[in-house]
Amino acid sequence: MNKYSVGAMTLCLLACLSLNPPQSSAQTRTQDVIYMKAGGTAFTMDILKPAKPNKAAVIFMVSGGWISDHSMIKSFGADIEKAFADGGFTVFSVVHGAQPRFKVAEIVEQVRTAVRFVHAHAADYGIDTNRVGVSGISSGGHLALMIAGSPDSPVNAVAAIAPPTDLANWGKPAFLLTDNPQMAMFIPALGFDPRGPRNDREALAKQLSPITYVNRKYPPTLIVHGDSDMVVPLQQAQTMDGALVRAGAEHKLEVVPGGHDDKTFRPGVMKAVQWFKDKLLK
Repeated sequence: MNKYSVGAMTLCLLACLSLNPPQSSAQTRTQDVIYMKAGGTAFTMDILKPAKPNKAAVIFMVSGGWISDHSMIKSFGADIEKAFADGGFTVFSVVHGAQPRFKVAEIVEQVRTAVRFVHAHAADYGIDTNRVGVSGISSGGHLALMIAGSPDSPVNAVAAIAPPTDLANWGKPAFLLTDNPQMAMFIPALGFDPRGPRNDREALAKQLSPITYVNRKYPPTLIVHGDSDMVVPLQQAQTMDGALVRAGAEHKLEVVPGGHDDKTFRPGVMKAVQWFKDKLLK
């Protein structure tokens, strides 16, 4: 998420992921399902039901740099959806409001509403509300972890790939994400007042960080991160892992060879599929 990062990260997500052949005709897609309306805007998700559903759901956050668009479902999202659907999971691909029009705090509430929508309509889609997983890549992983840390978390497992986890300690202690000049573009998205007291920015950074909400009831969590990620530091996964250890929450950190790119994303998605099979189907 440096100067080129939103573009580079989105290009990685759009162009690099090619996990499987085109979707089987036996899978059923429902497009543009409205999960909330606000300010004259409708927020939607696509739903992919597998040929042989296992009654479990994966809610996937379609997000890169806290930017989300329906075109991302058609480009990289279809391959990710198919990876989960081939495992029998009903997939809910959530499109959120894009920054900078929407602040990250607003986006978090949007995706939480999307998860509540899935719960409320579980019977309509043939899913068990005790078998709901949430996942995402990069900022999508951040959003997945924020949902997992909600009070009375509405999900039963989470798999986050290359996620930001601690915006107040970015790569090292007491170093805000936006202290890195290459990340200054996220000042508006995070709602930081660059002229305001640093204490205010630090407090907001903590409020927007998944690590802040780790507790012993945190759902089983998989984090996959590349060992040479130059966009989201590996330190982000390691500190989140440490917080989960201290909380006594079930979790696993897998470090794979790769950067903020397909070398990490591809195995990350496949590991997420297996994680949800282990945690949601047994």
